[in-house]
Formats: sequence, C-alpha cells, structure tokens
Amino acid sequence: QVQLVESGGGSVQAGGSLRLSCAASGRTFSSYVIGWFRQAPGKEREFVAAIKMRWSGGSTLYADSVKGRFTISRDNAKNTAYLQMNSLKPEDTAVYYCAADFGLALKVGVSEYDYWGQGTQVTVSS
Repeated sequence: QVQLVESGGGSVQAGGSLRLSCAASGRTFSSYVIGWFRQAPGKEREFVAAIKMRWSGGSTLYADSVKGRFTISRDNAKNTAYLQMNSLKPEDTAVYYCAADFGLALKVGVSEYDYWGQGTQVTVSS
C-alpha cells in the first residue's frame, strides 16, 4: 500500500509556471513508478509524465503534448516526485493526479496504476 498526496496546484496566466508535488508514504522502500495524469472537464483522464523512483538513473517518460514544457523529477530521500510545468497553456487546465505502480516499466495507462492521489486543480487563463 502507498498513500499519495498532491500539492502545488493553482491559477496562473498563460506562459506562466507551476510546480506540483506528489508525496508518497507507506511502501516507499520498494522501487516504484510515479505517474502524473490530468483530467479536464468532460474529458478522459490522460497521461502526462512518469518517473521511476529509487531505481538508479530515474528514467522518465512524457506525453507528446507536454514534451519540452514539463519536467518530472524526484527526491528519493523525501519520497516525493515533482512536475515542473513551464510555458503553460489554457489547454493545460485540468485536475492533475499522481499515481503509483510497483511494476518495472514506465506506463501510460490509467488502469495500470494501482494507487492514486486526490488531485490538485491547475487553471491556466489566457
């Protein structure tokens, strides 16, 4: 079992930046993957980025829509993953969720993650 708590959401104008945090507790001694997803009103939840926690190197994966603008990172000592979001656009507006999976691969499917946080709202105005 792992518990996830997101923070750092808010409102920002287009072109601005926000940093989201995902703090994990519980079974954090094992290697696991943290994924960031987002869900806009009336749309399905979609993959944003993922990172391997505890593995050396910290492999990452990004959705095409955020490559070059978003950066996922980790602090293993704090059991925390971060999502730095730069050059934000109105279409980035959504509730952002972090999720955890104890598999070996970086995954993009919602159903492939077993544990979810409560979500944090990000609103980008034009």
